[in-house]
Amino acid sequence: MLPNVVIAGRPNVGKSTLFNRLAGRRFALVADTPGVTRDRKEAEAMLRGRMVRLIDTAGLEEAAPETLAGRMRAGSATAVAQADLVLFVVDAREGVTAADQHFARWLRRQDRPVLLVANKVEGRLANSAVLDAFSLGLGEPAVVSAEHGEGIAALMGEIADRLPPAEPVEDTGENRPLKLAIVGRPNAGKSTLLNRLIGEDRMITGPEPGLTRDSIAVVLTDADGRQIELVDTAGLRRRARIEAPLEKMSVSSAIEALKMAEVVVLAVDASEGMHDQDFQIARLVEREGRACVLALTKWDAVADRTATRRVIIERLEDSLSQMKGIPVVTLSALTGVGLDRLLPAVWAAHAVWNTRVSTGALNRWFEHALERHPPPLVDGRRLKLRYMTQAKARPPTFIAFGTRAERIPEDYQRYLVNGLRETFGLPGTPIRLQLRGTKNPYAEG
Repeated sequence: MLPNVVIAGRPNVGKSTLFNRLAGRRFALVADTPGVTRDRKEAEAMLRGRMVRLIDTAGLEEAAPETLAGRMRAGSATAVAQADLVLFVVDAREGVTAADQHFARWLRRQDRPVLLVANKVEGRLANSAVLDAFSLGLGEPAVVSAEHGEGIAALMGEIADRLPPAEPVEDTGENRPLKLAIVGRPNAGKSTLLNRLIGEDRMITGPEPGLTRDSIAVVLTDADGRQIELVDTAGLRRRARIEAPLEKMSVSSAIEALKMAEVVVLAVDASEGMHDQDFQIARLVEREGRACVLALTKWDAVADRTATRRVIIERLEDSLSQMKGIPVVTLSALTGVGLDRLLPAVWAAHAVWNTRVSTGALNRWFEHALERHPPPLVDGRRLKLRYMTQAKARPPTFIAFGTRAERIPEDYQRYLVNGLRETFGLPGTPIRLQLRGTKNPYAEG
């Protein structure tokens, strides 16, 4: 198990910038606004030859437990309790504040190893920052500028030196986690769903829409011992409604998580039905070629469940024909009812997404499909399709070869795709059909 290195401190001291700098790439959203980070963000990083799990946390603030700030504080406290090393970050430009003093005392009571980091130190500020930070009673601070990269190499070495001895791990690469992204409109219950799946309040939840700003990854081990990397994402609104720069970054992060996923759970608030934006998100999933499971959340709040399910399924058949047969799971993340059906549906969708069809079976079906419904005439000439092969899986991608095959009309392409889906058991997954023409020397004669 990798050691946990938790980055903590009051808001806007540069924790996420330091997180990104140590991780070697931009994982966490960064903006010149206090409180951008709300949920814990994790990333694996190599620090001086040691693999560690970096954990970025929300800013430490004193607040009532029921408030958003209070819930953020509770999440940060949970991360600190699980830390092998805490990086307590202070802003050297502002100097040590009363809040820094307060949380330094709190950290000392947690009985966790703490490394003090004085951030935003550029040039002449270094000496005064060190002297000021000593007053916190946490030892000599590491002096860095996360934004400019100054002092980062020395900090990495200090972190590696303070961690417990590494345990030998044999990584065969065979049991890598399935990558699963949870997407949907704001307030569809995505974070509540993730919390219920992992059995802890990992994500900040509440009635306020848009609480999740960044894409947060958590590794879950299911009942069969298989690992899933769950990624909760910010709510996706219509592009015309996205105005604030921070929300634009949140949406970009969510879309990037979707692109990196193998399976996507599209969370839809069943009490509101499917909106046009839900279909737009589903089409994005299809364009990216991801397997998809539709999770109808808040099912406990639906009055007429039979009618609601029928209406949603009918709209799916009409609006998402390219993902015909998409698995639908009704559940309540709040109560846990129906949740036991979600992960089996995810694994089933993943298996379909990975399907490979033998060339022999594929071409036997292809010949029968051509006999039953021959290709149409184009410019008075019959298109001749000769054979088909599967180029790859993830998603299933097929290539049809023939004379002027590239001119096959879209309706005939849909006929072939639907036949592939029905014959070889490919419900709900995107299917790619590519067309390759072969030159006919007599075609122009």
